[in-house]
Amino acid sequence: MKGSAVGGWQDRLRIWFPDREFFMRSQGQVRFIKISSRLQLAAAAIGALMLLAWLGTMATVAITHYFSTRERLALLDREAQVASAESRVGAYRKGLDSVATDLAKRQDVIEKLVQAHVGDLPVDTQSGETVSDSRREAARTVNKVSTAVPEAAGLARVEARQLAFVEQLTRMADRRAARTAQAIRRLGLNPDAMLQTLSDRAAQGGPLIALATSASGQFDPRFQRLGLSLERMSELQRGLAGIPRFLPASLDFMSSGFGYRSDPFTGVGAFHAGLDFKGPYGAPIYAAARGVVSFAGVRQGYGNCIEIDHGNGLLTRYAHMSTFRASVGQAVSPGDAIGAIGNSGRSTGPHLHFEVRINGNPVNPRPFLEAIPHVLEEAAAPQTSR
Repeated sequence: MKGSAVGGWQDRLRIWFPDREFFMRSQGQVRFIKISSRLQLAAAAIGALMLLAWLGTMATVAITHYFSTRERLALLDREAQVASAESRVGAYRKGLDSVATDLAKRQDVIEKLVQAHVGDLPVDTQSGETVSDSRREAARTVNKVSTAVPEAAGLARVEARQLAFVEQLTRMADRRAARTAQAIRRLGLNPDAMLQTLSDRAAQGGPLIALATSASGQFDPRFQRLGLSLERMSELQRGLAGIPRFLPASLDFMSSGFGYRSDPFTGVGAFHAGLDFKGPYGAPIYAAARGVVSFAGVRQGYGNCIEIDHGNGLLTRYAHMSTFRASVGQAVSPGDAIGAIGNSGRSTGPHLHFEVRINGNPVNPRPFLEAIPHVLEEAAAPQTSR
């Protein structure tokens, strides 16, 4: 089949390009010129190739012209966009007063929300405070900007209000941190040591998401100071919240105190590391403060025992329990039932053995339980601005 197809094409080509003879007469002589079919085919092929080459050249010229025209049109379009952007800049420049008005209204809303939920912020500095007061310098800046760039005067005033607001927030955070630290000291604890313990025990990480207060990436030191003050205030308040404040059982049934006592089994002098609360078998035991259950099981001498980690190196222990009502990893709040009174471990009868430990060392829980309600009330009292 293939051979017959090739032979058919050859026959057609011979029909299209048969052998041809031409004769020429010159001075009584006749000359014959014969052009074979093969020569005609070669000439036709060369002509076809030349035609294809010409068509390719013309197509290339056309495509080049098209892209050149498109790039020129794109350039004209970009120039039009630049002209449009410049016109918009002019429009925004004329509308700076409107922008400043909007920013001022936003600042009003922010200040009113803070006043409603936080209270009046301190304005004037007081003895011992280290927060900057840029109100005078801001006023001079507003005057200079108003003179040099009148259309930006509104923005300068908003910036001055913003900086003053940041400084007021910083003073508020510092004063609340100082009140919280004083409350912690009244309970016999060192607030700075609590903060150091938290820093030493913290496990931190994550991607870096840098903060900036300007397009250049710089961070205004006043905003940085605000962040540090708010962080210290939050950590101290969290530390205070972790101090035992809720009676794990009734003080009216306290059967043994903290410190020296006669051992109930041997009768010899011994050190008692907590408080004992006598109660009926199965009576509920409550978490003394906010924290996370770090242990629930049996300890030698303690029997069934639950330990709650309150952060900052502070831990409470509840022993001789009959049942558990909390598990390891569970977050608890003051007053949450975590178990029931029992007689497990080294015990002479149903009671709760309650301990408070700071960095592993036992301390007397009674001052916390008796004093903290008054301390918390004073720490939460409204502060006055000077």
